[in-house]
Parts: sequence; structure tokens; C-alpha cells
Amino acid sequence: MGTQSAEGLPLQASMAARKARAAIVRKQQAPLTIEDIDVAAPRDDEVLVRLVATGVCHTDIVCRDAFPVPMPIVLGHEGAGIIEAVGSKVTNLVVGDHVIFSFNSCGACSNCQSHEPAYCHQFLGLNFGGVLLEDGTSPLSQNGELVHGNFFGQSSFATLAIARAKNAVKVDRALPLELLGPLGCGIQTGAGAVMNSLKVRPGRSIVIFGAGAVGLSAVMAAKVVGAGAVVLVEPNAARRALAMELGATATIDPRDGSDTLAAIRAAGGGAGVDYALDTTGIPAIITTAADALLPNGQLGLIGIPPPDAMMPLNIMSIYARGLGLKCIVEGDSDPQVFIPQLIELFKNGKLPFDRLIKTFSFDQINEAMAASESGDVIKPVIVFQPFSKGE
Repeated sequence: MGTQSAEGLPLQASMAARKARAAIVRKQQAPLTIEDIDVAAPRDDEVLVRLVATGVCHTDIVCRDAFPVPMPIVLGHEGAGIIEAVGSKVTNLVVGDHVIFSFNSCGACSNCQSHEPAYCHQFLGLNFGGVLLEDGTSPLSQNGELVHGNFFGQSSFATLAIARAKNAVKVDRALPLELLGPLGCGIQTGAGAVMNSLKVRPGRSIVIFGAGAVGLSAVMAAKVVGAGAVVLVEPNAARRALAMELGATATIDPRDGSDTLAAIRAAGGGAGVDYALDTTGIPAIITTAADALLPNGQLGLIGIPPPDAMMPLNIMSIYARGLGLKCIVEGDSDPQVFIPQLIELFKNGKLPFDRLIKTFSFDQINEAMAASESGDVIKPVIVFQPFSKGE
């Protein structure tokens, strides 16, 4: 029978709980503290994974500082590691398998059944709730007190993590596992926005706003699908230069005093572009993105705006041009299908996302998050230990 914490919340009890180290958020806008925790044994449909590395995503920072997740909590949702135990009903994974974690989904709603798990009807609760929805438990605890886990079905800011087999994607042991974690969120979101959500057609033009990990992954994907003009709008000069190396055909500095909209239209061929993708969430930028579109153009939105933000778009202008608007979650990805496709592109040199990565040790996790916030690093990755590909 399960036990309860001092707060009356149930704990997932297990005689086979394991000790781990985790970076815990105890209050908003405070540094993470690395502490000892207990990790329960995997349930029937779960796996226990020893983390090799995990990416740091902007969503982790937002949840640390502003988004109302329950605390204390272990964040992290771009994990990669090696399976150490499997639940009794897990048939597709075994101890020793190398896996990447991605987001959680119920598997039963109409969207999950139609292979659209990013729009799972229970997405928010499953990924941000901090507990298992079926019984309110967490696989994580400390001295008998509940620590919220299950963040994006993993809580990968820890040396051990519990995930459902459903959101663990098996990868070849020969691959650099210490670099693959970002495929679980940031890379698949940017690449998927181009390849799955907007379905950018060969020869068509696209403008991408923002050159973070998501935006630059979109640049690489645009090159993969054979887009024509690939225009990037980004104030950071080093990132603009990298974008040109990764597949952009033109870059624009929105702070150089020139007319950004006119520059986009010119770079797209004179009249505008067929697709626009915003990764910033800034309403004024979204308006520029919409204004840059040709008739029948498609606007994709990834960046999360402030809760009270309004989008000042002229409805008649949208209607007259027949524009489409797509709010994009996780690049419309089915991770079990799309992540292997991304890996093949990486292996063939067509998706060099490793160029976005800088690694940090686990005890540097606060420095890694600060580097992401400041823009000094495009994609920080926490590496937990020396790793041999033959493990």
C-alpha cells in the first residue's frame, strides 16, 4: 500500500527505491539545488534510466521562474540515458538499451489515436502536473517527503529518471548519446515545425524569426526539404553567421535601423514569403511575420507569449490573402516516428544540430541555465558522467 507525505500527498512506495542526485527547484526565481533523492522502481509500463545527458530548454527556465508548476520539483525534459530496469509490461525495451526521452501523452484520446500525441487531450496535466494523473503519486521523494517529478514524463535534471516506455525512444548504441537529448524537444520542435506542421514545399520561401535552438533547427529543416529562400531574422550577429552556414539564404538584423518587413520581402523574392515561423512569442514580431506573407501563406507560432498578450492582426488582411495560422506544439511530432527520422538526417550530415550544443557538468546546471537565458549558448547540455559508447 502507498504511503503519504506530511502534506497528505501519496508517495509511490517501493522496496526497490534507488538513490539519485537531482537538481531541485524549491521556489520560483531561485537557483536549483543539487540534492539526494529516492527514485521508486518502475511501474508496469515504465523504465528506470541512468541519465548520461540532458538538454536545457527555455521551458525549463520558464517553469523555474514563472509558470505555475508544483514545487519542490525536478525539471528537465531532454534526457538521454541507459535503461537500468523495466516494468513488467514493457516489451519493446530492455536493460542496457540507449534511449532518448520525449514528451508524455495518454495514448488513448482521439489525437493520440490518430498519431498526434503533441495535442493529447491531457498534455498539460501529463507534462506539467508534477505527479502521475492516475493516482497523484510521484516516483521521487526525499526523506519520506514527496518531490514532484514526472515533468514531461521524465524529470531529467537528475542522475536517474523514471519514464513511461511510451515516451522513451530507443537509439543505436553507436550514436553519441551525450548529444542526442535535445532531439526530444527543441530540435524536433523546430525541425517538425517546418517538416510536419507547415509542410514547407520544395522551392517555396520561408522567414524564421529567432535563432535559438528551435529557430536554427527550422533553418536546417528548411534546407532538408529543399525550400527556396530561407530568411532568418535575428539580432545576434554570431547566430546570423551560423544560420548562413546551416542553410539560410539571407539573414536580417531587426535592430539595424532598416525596414525589417521590406528586407524580408526583398529576400523572399520581392513580394513576400510563403511561410513564416515565429519562435519569439512577441506580438509585434508576429504581426510583421503575418504582413510578410504572400497570398495563401502559412504562419506558424511556436514562441510562448505573455499570458495577456494580444495579437494585433488585421482580420480583413488575413482573410483577403487566405492566410493560415498554425499554433505549433512539439513540431507536430510523434516522437517514436519522427526522432528516428531526425537521427538519420544527423547521421547523413543533413541535420548538424551538434553545432548548437555546449556541454556543462551537472554541478554547473545553474551556469548552463544562465548561459541559455543570456543567449551566450544556443543549446546547453548537461553531461552527468564520462561516457563510453560501448556501454
